[in-house]
Amino acid sequence: MTTSTVERAYALARSGKYANIKALKEKLKAENCRAVDALLAPRSISGHLSAICAATFKGVLVD
Repeated sequence: MTTSTVERAYALARSGKYANIKALKEKLKAENCRAVDALLAPRSISGHLSAICAATFKGVLVD
C-alpha cells in the first residue's frame, strides 16, 4: 500500500529537514506526489504542518 500525499507530508514535516510548508511542498512535488497544493490547502492541514516544521526544523536545509 502506498502512502498518501497528506501522510507523506506529515512524515516529512516530522523529519526536521524542512523549515516551512513551501519547502515541504517542493519536496512532495519532487517525489511526484499527487495534488499537493489542493490537499495541503485547507488551513487546518497547512497550519498544522507549518507548526510541525517550525518545531522540528534543525536549521540545515536538506535536499
